[in-house]
Amino acid sequence: MPNSDQNLGSTIHPAANFDARKDAERIKAATKGHEFIEIICHRSNIQRMEIAKMYKTLFGEEMIERLKNKTSGNLEKLLVALVTPLPEFYAKELHDAMAGAGTTESTLIEILASLDNRGIKTVSQSYKKLYGKTLEHDITNETSGHFKKLLVSLAQGNREENSTVTSRAAEEDAEKLLEAGVNKWGTDEEVFNALLVSKSYEYLERVFVFYSSKAGQTVQEAIMKEFSGHIKDGLLAIVQCVQGKTSYLATKLHKSMKGFGTDDKTLIRIIVARSEIDLAFIRSDFHTLFDDTLENFIQGDTSGDYRTALLILTDN
Repeated sequence: MPNSDQNLGSTIHPAANFDARKDAERIKAATKGHEFIEIICHRSNIQRMEIAKMYKTLFGEEMIERLKNKTSGNLEKLLVALVTPLPEFYAKELHDAMAGAGTTESTLIEILASLDNRGIKTVSQSYKKLYGKTLEHDITNETSGHFKKLLVSLAQGNREENSTVTSRAAEEDAEKLLEAGVNKWGTDEEVFNALLVSKSYEYLERVFVFYSSKAGQTVQEAIMKEFSGHIKDGLLAIVQCVQGKTSYLATKLHKSMKGFGTDDKTLIRIIVARSEIDLAFIRSDFHTLFDDTLENFIQGDTSGDYRTALLILTDN
């Protein structure tokens, strides 16, 4: 799903003098983590897919199985993620978030709030192919209430893109948000849902400016007061993405490593998925927001070959 803008914020670039056959043979011969890292972490997503295809042609088995057999723990998870097509990787992350007992709502929010229309539709296609059910079907079964409606709306991938922004319309929609929340006894969740999932980021930015001037508070502050639980988290994530998607993802990375323990699943997901899109910008925002580098956090929270691989992926 990387797009034409990817090189601007990419931390991973195609290897020069690329030879898929040679790399496949090196993967077959490799037995140590650092040997796999040297190849896989220095190749673009397209090149990794070509290596996997050549590996299967030469050796009659999936390259991913070789990685699983020769590595373990978080390094295995990272390498497997890197050799998985991105739409399929996201689909698996969404499925894992809803499989078994309980649901990891934060993962659903992060992925669906941060993907564009094309990304959501491509992931939805992969989801149906992998699991024989639609993403919407599983969201409907695993979530409830207004949060379910928000996720189903996001999963449609129908946000306006590149729409004309008029001040009059934006001001009218700011007024609608005001009437649905602060100026209303109770909250009209559907008004927030309809606006935040369907309008372009540029348009919503204008709406938020008008809202702040009318309400005397930001739309985030209003959501914090008017909503609770997962619907609050979902709406806030959308607002944060509107105001700066890379800042939102930088905050998610920081949260995955701050305090005791590490949320390796989130750390791996964002590093892998954004490495050829905007990870360089995320890294820059991380430093601005937290007065420390992403690399320093990774150094302090991870170890061994896993740490080495993550640092390669974040360094362009």
